[in-house]
Amino acid sequence: MDQLKAMRAFQRIAQASSLTAAAQSLGTTHSSLSRQLQALETSLGAQLVRRDTRGITLTEAGQRYLTACADILSRLDAAHADVASNATAPTGTLKVSMPLAIATLDLPEWLPAFQARHAGLRLEVTSTDRFTRLVAEGIDVALRISAGLEDTSLMARTLAVSDMVLVAAPRYLVAHGLPRTPEDLAHHQCLQHNGPESPAHWTLHLQGGGQQAFRPGARFACDTVTALYAAARCGSGIAAFTWHTVRADLHSGALVRVLPQVTLGQRTYAALYPRTRHVPPAVRAFVDFMAEHYRQGPAPHG
Repeated sequence: MDQLKAMRAFQRIAQASSLTAAAQSLGTTHSSLSRQLQALETSLGAQLVRRDTRGITLTEAGQRYLTACADILSRLDAAHADVASNATAPTGTLKVSMPLAIATLDLPEWLPAFQARHAGLRLEVTSTDRFTRLVAEGIDVALRISAGLEDTSLMARTLAVSDMVLVAAPRYLVAHGLPRTPEDLAHHQCLQHNGPESPAHWTLHLQGGGQQAFRPGARFACDTVTALYAAARCGSGIAAFTWHTVRADLHSGALVRVLPQVTLGQRTYAALYPRTRHVPPAVRAFVDFMAEHYRQGPAPHG
């Protein structure tokens, strides 16, 4: 016997004071509902209703059981509604790990809109360029920028694929000139990112499909993208960033694309989160928002 189903059936019988009316409202038959009631009375070892020519009335045991049923079913429906409402309107705290480039340089472009859309959600951000261990560190979702998604037991969703481009501040180019060919880079001050995942040389992807290796011999190197960005902005030299990182500066003129026929390959922006049968509403809301944010960006070569 399905006890919850039997309790709901009994509640409807008591409300309708009629097996026939209750069966119609539940979309079942009189005989089926009668069998459910009989099975319930048998399991309880008590008579719940009396049948006479005027219909159905509750016994004293039936009255007590109806009160208990109403309380239990009301609590169950409230719990279901609470969880269902949270599925459409995420609330609580979401712990997110993201690279410094997204947490600082890109943050003004996405945070205000996210907060306006999800007012009940609190973001707790860890900004780091190292790869965090989500489960061990209690992270709900991580954003990563990498040359490619590594094999992982995590769920991964690609948000964007961005060219690595060379840029410099106008003041640097006024002082040192604009390189016209990849070979000209040897005569320029290059700024290098020397993080643990950074290669010792640049692989220049040339227009037409060729590649050319170049070792910057940088006068300035640093292990964070934010410091590299600050050095490029103040005119210290030529640096490589994902196009998504510097797109606002390219549009405003604060930075200028150098050797537009050249890239340093591509980087993938991805969201990673633990595998689970049901993705938490807050994680789904954040990942969907960031995918929309990157999808709406202007085209790299527009």
